Amino acid sequence: MIAEKGGVGKTTVALTLAVAAVLAGRKVVVIDLDPQATAAQWTDRREAEFPWVVATPATRLDATLASARAQAIDFVVIDTPPHAGTDAVEAARRAHLVLMPVEPHLFTLETLPKLADLMRLAGNPATAFVISKAATQGREAQDAVAYIEEKGFPVCPVRLHLRAAHRHASNLGQTAQEYEPKGKAAEEARQLYVYTCRQLGV
Repeated sequence: MIAEKGGVGKTTVALTLAVAAVLAGRKVVVIDLDPQATAAQWTDRREAEFPWVVATPATRLDATLASARAQAIDFVVIDTPPHAGTDAVEAARRAHLVLMPVEPHLFTLETLPKLADLMRLAGNPATAFVISKAATQGREAQDAVAYIEEKGFPVCPVRLHLRAAHRHASNLGQTAQEYEPKGKAAEEARQLYVYTCRQLGV
């Protein structure tokens, strides 16, 4: 999970995807490379065992991935720092799929060229932009998709909307699909997981 701009919902998307994988029966770890350790702090409030969240510096990424394999982890989500740099490149080099959350407004969309440069440095792994924190009404999200695709970048067909369930859930160490299992945010999370699995071929 990579984003150039902070506040776009990167960690929320990472945790949402990780919990969706847990609910689908996978053994999951989130590797938190962000010095702010938001994901690690979230798990401190959590009662459920999975997903495991491991806060580690990028210099320990290979060792952490090796440890995950040794413990039969079969789904890994890496949450990188905002303002994508060397740590994000190292994570992307090891990823089978890089999801890049973006908010549907110009300030965020202007970071696309820098993210594209970063992916080239990482060896051009499979990528997709994910529209995050989209308004539930209006054409903002559709216009953002059109803008990104016009620039030649792939876009995940699943949009994650700005819903209160995400905020309320994070306060409890949960994600929206646990806080409100039958809600719209939970359905979006399920769809994002299905899309991710299709992209990964698993």
